[in-house]
Amino acid sequence: MRRRHKFGLGIVATLLTGFVAVLGLDAADRAFPPPLEKAGLVSAEVVDADGQLLRAFATPKGRWRLKTTAADVDPQFLHMLVAYEDQRFWEHRGVDPVAIGRASWQFLTHGRIVSGASTLSMQLARLIEPRDSRSIPAKLKQVVRALQIERRLSKAEILDLYLTRAPYGGNLEGVRAASLAYFGKEPKRLSVAEAALLVALPQLPELRRPDRHLKTATEARQRVLDRMAVADVVGDGESARAALIPVPNRRLQLPAFAAHLAETAIRKQPGIARYQTTLRRSTQAALESLAQEAATRLGPRLSVAIVMADVHSGAILGEVGSADYFDPSRSGWIDMTRVNRSPGSTLKPFIYGLAFEEGLVAQETIIEDRPADFAGYRPRNFDMTYQGDVSVRTALQMSLNVPAVRLLDAVGPTRLMVRFRRAEVRPVLPTNETPGLAIGLGGVGITLKDLVQLYAALANRGRPVRLGDGLREQPAVLDGAPIMDVVAAWNVADSLAGVSPPLGVSQRGIAYKTGTSYGYRDAWSVGFDGDHVIGVWVGRADNGAVPGLTGYASAAPILFEAFAKSGLAIAALPRAPAGAIRLPQTQLPASQRRFATTSEGLLSASSREAAPRIIYPPEGARVDLGLKQGTETMPLSLKLQGGRAPFRWLANGQPLSEASRRRTTQWMPDGQGYSTLTVIDAAGRAASVRVFIE
Repeated sequence: MRRRHKFGLGIVATLLTGFVAVLGLDAADRAFPPPLEKAGLVSAEVVDADGQLLRAFATPKGRWRLKTTAADVDPQFLHMLVAYEDQRFWEHRGVDPVAIGRASWQFLTHGRIVSGASTLSMQLARLIEPRDSRSIPAKLKQVVRALQIERRLSKAEILDLYLTRAPYGGNLEGVRAASLAYFGKEPKRLSVAEAALLVALPQLPELRRPDRHLKTATEARQRVLDRMAVADVVGDGESARAALIPVPNRRLQLPAFAAHLAETAIRKQPGIARYQTTLRRSTQAALESLAQEAATRLGPRLSVAIVMADVHSGAILGEVGSADYFDPSRSGWIDMTRVNRSPGSTLKPFIYGLAFEEGLVAQETIIEDRPADFAGYRPRNFDMTYQGDVSVRTALQMSLNVPAVRLLDAVGPTRLMVRFRRAEVRPVLPTNETPGLAIGLGGVGITLKDLVQLYAALANRGRPVRLGDGLREQPAVLDGAPIMDVVAAWNVADSLAGVSPPLGVSQRGIAYKTGTSYGYRDAWSVGFDGDHVIGVWVGRADNGAVPGLTGYASAAPILFEAFAKSGLAIAALPRAPAGAIRLPQTQLPASQRRFATTSEGLLSASSREAAPRIIYPPEGARVDLGLKQGTETMPLSLKLQGGRAPFRWLANGQPLSEASRRRTTQWMPDGQGYSTLTVIDAAGRAASVRVFIE
């Protein structure tokens, strides 16, 4: 009886001792946890719309450590890794007793280390806390850390951390960084030869670097291919075939696209691991290469900037700030997509758009291109010659200055600036100046990004969008009124689609405009198809003059090449909307056959009369005619004051009836939405209002 009592007490004591030991170990585990927070530090990445890497930034210690998960890696590589490094990875709890027994027996029988017993968990522990020596205490600490890691993380999480932290020589860490550096591709699809090399390198990364120790790297890869477990994974004959493929002998540069955007993102929003953009990597790469080639071709100190965007969403697909970010001779660090420069003639299409919208002109309206004086402002054409009487369409296509100023004088510079603000674009005027006629010929400052944003609205049938690259701005379809009505936008696009391409360049089905600033400092070209818009700027970042630099000769060829190399198919320009038609000059209403103004005293009789003014409906009015309810509608009464009879009314650019001497008329809208109502008097003076019919 006494013996049984002692035995029972022994069992209790043993259990208590075990319980206390477990509590002690648990307390020690909590008191001295593995520094897993170190494992989470990775390189910041800037990626495109599809998640493809545009640019990465090294960690504070200069490591290229790209976050990697099992989903980012070829599944066969994962099977080969586990088969070679840790065959029971999915079963053990951090330490593999079978591997330890095998390694110990081999050491005893051979007198040297034949194979190791380190599991992937133990290797991860060593990567997080590098050991000072290969001592037994260091190994025991590694074992303890592996057990601690297994308590805290799942097997999948451990594998992901290993894939991110595994060393590959130099400052390369992780499978993604190694695959990009040695193979020039993401590890999503790896050949057997490539996978075997990536399995072999982390064991002795510095001694097996293929760019420095090609023979050693080749031998290490062969040992992986010769391992029976690996051969079972890759299949019969695959190891032998993989051994015949040469090992890469140089290290490639990691992707480094969109430098200006990436640097701005890191500077303004530090501490983020992943920066998502709207860019398209293949398009960005093509445009950067094009900009560099074009600048080299054009001459020293010249830079090139390009912006490409989707006209429907505003998403920027390609954004090149300079010809070469690292070229100091071209001031490559300056992002010329965001610098205000004189736009030359590139704003003219929007002047014509307002004139079309107000019914002042049609495409075949005759307008004078002769010397003119606008209260002391005497615009001259670029080539110092004049064409005489030309059609409005020809004047826009030839980018004639005098006709553009005549129309701007009629529609008003302030109204033009108001339309720009609808697109969230605010050109910079000279200090303390109000909008004047010079803005039509480049007398304002505007960025390439904002200019492309204006043309995106033009390509989008007048509906404005905000361009955004996803980091500096978010793309958006803007609410509110369009910058011009759909018929006017079509007339402008139809005219620009007829502009001849640069010499030696084939027509690509795009509408485009060029511009050259005063003093040959800036060359511009902006063009669009049915889905995309591209803007090109060429010049010197220091605003220096470049004799012979023009939009047509310098920027337009780059524009056409950008469309060709962007990787995106040309989309047809939109069809003519309802009510849009290009009539010959003889079939136009009398008031639209020839454009005339009073700016030069040509109509002295009318100058003593007040200009016509629409008093009903007022500008911006919302008029309820019952269209929303679908009930029987009544016509809208239109009333005016001033002007010289007879009067001609137009709705959205279309004549309502024959000219009349009455100052009131009736109009029956054909649907809901914004409409522009215009009246033109006998002197050719016009007034317009924009209303919303519901």
